[in-house]
Amino acid sequence: MDFPAATAEQWRGLALAALRRSGGATEDTTLEQVDDLLATATYGGLTVAALHTPDTASPPEIGLPGQQPFVRGARAAGAVAGGWDIRQRYAEPEPAELREAVLGDLENGTTSVWLAVGSGALPTDALPDALEGVYLDLAAVVLDPGDAFVPASRAWFDLLAARDVEPGKASGGFGADPLGWRARTGDTAGLAGALTDAAALAGRCVADAPGLRAITVDATIHHDAGGSEVEEIGCAVAAGVAYLRALTGAGLSVRAALSQIEFRYAATVDQFATIAKLRAARRLWARVAELSEEAESGGQHQHAVTSAAMMTARDPWVNLLRTTIASFAAGVGGADAVTVLPFDQRLGRPDAFSRRLARNTQILLVEEAHVARVLDPAGGSWYVESYTEQLAQAAWQWFTEIERAGGLAAALDSGLVADRLAAAWDARAADLAHRRNPITGVSEFPNLGEQLPARRPAATPVGGGLPQHRYAEAYERLRDRSDAYLAATGSRPVVHLATLGSPAAHGPRVTFTTNLFAAGGIAVSTEPGSAVACVCGPDKAYPEQAGPLAERLRAAGASRVLLAGRGDYPGVDGYVFAGGDAVALLTTTLADLGVPE
Repeated sequence: MDFPAATAEQWRGLALAALRRSGGATEDTTLEQVDDLLATATYGGLTVAALHTPDTASPPEIGLPGQQPFVRGARAAGAVAGGWDIRQRYAEPEPAELREAVLGDLENGTTSVWLAVGSGALPTDALPDALEGVYLDLAAVVLDPGDAFVPASRAWFDLLAARDVEPGKASGGFGADPLGWRARTGDTAGLAGALTDAAALAGRCVADAPGLRAITVDATIHHDAGGSEVEEIGCAVAAGVAYLRALTGAGLSVRAALSQIEFRYAATVDQFATIAKLRAARRLWARVAELSEEAESGGQHQHAVTSAAMMTARDPWVNLLRTTIASFAAGVGGADAVTVLPFDQRLGRPDAFSRRLARNTQILLVEEAHVARVLDPAGGSWYVESYTEQLAQAAWQWFTEIERAGGLAAALDSGLVADRLAAAWDARAADLAHRRNPITGVSEFPNLGEQLPARRPAATPVGGGLPQHRYAEAYERLRDRSDAYLAATGSRPVVHLATLGSPAAHGPRVTFTTNLFAAGGIAVSTEPGSAVACVCGPDKAYPEQAGPLAERLRAAGASRVLLAGRGDYPGVDGYVFAGGDAVALLTTTLADLGVPE
């Protein structure tokens, strides 16, 4: 039996009825207003509709995989033949330990090595020992050298020569990113010389080792500084254009220069934003290549890394869920290489177990979930195509604004980039503080009694330039204060919960406040004696009982009385409710309980 096709108007009618029941709309709300009520605003300033149909999604011609404008993938076969490149990151300074880790991972499914070298990581002269036993003509090695890409590249070519490996058979890259280093550290000296060195390295790669890329545009720097997908793509394209100018200015053809640049993006738990970001970034880079009269060479080579900003130190096991979603999105979005950060990345140096889980996350997606067997799985989705187009348009506008400011270096120096990233971060931070953007295990469902895995200290990341934010940073700072208080006194700071009514009546608010206070490292007790008390009960009990109870609590020694709910009751200093500024409340409460900063 055939059913009549549903219409958009029918959907809006049902949505309006649901909104009215939930209080999101009134009886005066019309069908025409439903779309606006359900639309979502992103941190990049986009408005994403709740309903997408052929009438609302009419993107420009996106072509086929491997064809200009490369929205559907830079390669015609995508990752179907062998899956994407499973790239494991290492920041181990000890050559023997690094060698054991690399060999073990390569034997068990890792396909390329991403190796931090230089200050705080592996010394460049230790490369031969660290990579002993690694077949350099089979396993791709990508270096992450910071500002030391010149000595690192020399050491790498020397190693190839010592192993009798023809440079033309090696693959990987040198990670030269002078603009990224400038953004990360704020070091404004020597950029011109660094660009010259990077161009010379690219020239050597083109001539002797075409399987090696000299340049990496690391857009995760802008993501970590708080930028949305719009800022991340726009800054990446601006950096890529700057490198394209430097390389062609040094004598390379546009085609050769394009082949020497890899782009690195963050993959987050917002899977559709990640998918759209990778697709939009390819479109923009294809446009750059087209304007450079090399349209067919504009397939952007992408390395996606699960977001460091979304990783938590508290309840780190939840990071396994975050990175699984992010790596799935990276694969669906068409990334050529994917790195999953280990779940204990925020705790110190990852161990073999956490690296294994990170590696196997991708192996399961490729070999058992068969995510790589479909070309551009999101292609044709009205939602994804619309999102991709919006991102591409907004990111191109941001890129052109950077160009009008004199390019990325000038925009960094003037504060244009920092201000734009800060605005996006402030909007996100507000949502995090109000728990509109919850963090499982941190701002929601925290475990005050958890025992974190012990890990050896990791090297302190370089800084001095753009900030490096973490979504959980405000809550984890509060938890750190509580931990220090526990170590000094033997107990957690405690809020007294004063209940009204039966357990069934006050239970929901007791559960809510217990969860909220735990997000700041604060325990609760029904026993009096704390400097902070919180009244928990049903709304109907508050008009008559809240004021008198607040007076009794003050008489019992409470210097601050809170109430779970909203209203205006005598003797109550503040209110605890869903949607309130949890970070501000927890910060004040810790201070009231005498917990040092």
